Amino acid sequence: MEKKQVNIDKNNEVVKIRGLEKSFADYDVLRGIDLDLYQGENLVVLGRSGTGKSVLIKLISGLLRPDAGSIEVLGQDVVNISDRELEALRIRIGFSFQNSALYDSMTVRKNLEFPLVRNRKGITRQEINTSVERVLDAVGLSQTINQMPSELSGGQRKRIGIARTLILNPEIMMYDEPTAGLDPITCIEINDLINEVQQNFHTSSIIITHDLTCAKQTGDRIAMLLDGQFQRVGTFDEVFATEDTRVKPFYDYNFIE
Repeated sequence: MEKKQVNIDKNNEVVKIRGLEKSFADYDVLRGIDLDLYQGENLVVLGRSGTGKSVLIKLISGLLRPDAGSIEVLGQDVVNISDRELEALRIRIGFSFQNSALYDSMTVRKNLEFPLVRNRKGITRQEINTSVERVLDAVGLSQTINQMPSELSGGQRKRIGIARTLILNPEIMMYDEPTAGLDPITCIEINDLINEVQQNFHTSSIIITHDLTCAKQTGDRIAMLLDGQFQRVGTFDEVFATEDTRVKPFYDYNFIE
């Protein structure tokens, strides 16, 4: 499916990062990065394994603390807000984990109900049922409602993981390696689903990947992380219009004819 044009509000930064630094022992993972995510945008953070992509979204969500710099998410200072404020903010952010993070002992229905029951006090059974049916329909897996995760394919598990994230109507989506371990056809289906979520749920998204096909199909803008900094930011074609020896082999490995 070809990516449709969406309305991106470049006057509204839902994530705003300035001078962000993070090190582990003597290893500098992020070295003073700046980044904006605009309202309605799919932003791909691209880079090789071990370059700090997943560290970045852990910092954005407050799971890690930076050594220096500032992080604003939906207008709130993630570094300095209280634990209660951070917990409330995280409900507005959806996380699609690499391994889908489903509870193996629960049916698909129970997996989807869990975040609703935990975070929406006083919600009725009818409201729960409606929400579950809505997100299952959105990911095209209504028929799996009573199945166990072990009965699902890798691609189906990924879709259900995304559905469970969507059930709380997040304003921001974080996808951590959404196509990892999937066959090429299923990868295309997941890429299409990411775009459908953007269009139908009006989310702003950060997509962490080293999969160039995923980046090309889903990203309105690409930020390439190299040596702890964003060395190239722009459209897919702009980012790879270079002879930079750190960038060109990355492209050639994926797309060389």
